[in-house]
Amino acid sequence: MENNQEYHMSSDEFRHWGYKTIDWIANYLETVEQLPVLSPVEPGDIRAKLPETFPVKGESFADILQDLDEIIVPGLTNWQSPNFFAFFPTGISAPSILGELVSAGLGVQGMLWATSPACTELETHVLDLRG
Repeated sequence: MENNQEYHMSSDEFRHWGYKTIDWIANYLETVEQLPVLSPVEPGDIRAKLPETFPVKGESFADILQDLDEIIVPGLTNWQSPNFFAFFPTGISAPSILGELVSAGLGVQGMLWATSPACTELETHVLDLRG
C-alpha cells in the first residue's frame, strides 16, 4: 500500500512560514509594551481553550500563529516589557533569537569531539578566552 502523503514541510513552506514567524516575533517585541505585564487570565483559562485530544492531523502554521495570539500570549507574563519592574529581565535580544534559530536549524549534537568538531572547538575556545 503506497502512501504519498508528505509529512515534512518543504523548503518553500519553511521559508514562507519562517518569514511569517520572524515577523510575528518582531511584532510581539514591538508591541510588548502595550501588553499587560502580568496575565489577566484565571487558573484553567488557557487549558480550557486547548483541544481535549491530540489532533489526528496537524494544524496549519497559520492556525498555530493565531493560537499564539489568541491563547498563549494572553496567558504570558511579559518579562520583556519595559513596564516589568519585578524579578529580572530574561535578557533576550534580536541577535540572541537569531542565534537560537541557527542553533536549532543546525541541530548540533556536541557530546564528543567526533559528534561535532566545530561545536567542541568553538566551545573550548570561548571558555578558554574567558580564562
